[in-house]
Amino acid sequence: MNALVLLATEYRDSSSQDNPTAPVVCFSNIGPKQQRRRLVFGLVAFALGIAIAALLILSGVAVWWRIFLFVPFASAGIGYFQARDKT
Repeated sequence: MNALVLLATEYRDSSSQDNPTAPVVCFSNIGPKQQRRRLVFGLVAFALGIAIAALLILSGVAVWWRIFLFVPFASAGIGYFQARDKT
């Protein structure tokens, strides 16, 4: 079986063919270095979002400008969840 396919898919070991309630084994498709990189990216994006939010609030600009905070906070969430789920 192709190694890339094996890493990206779930499989059951041979003993679980008779037992459908056996746990499914999942492999991560990123290593520890990429997990750390994505976690750091998520944390930096979150800090940037907080800083921009504080700047917008303190400067007194119109409230609708805060809609653009979606970008750094969404990026932070994506980075964090990719690191946590190892995807």
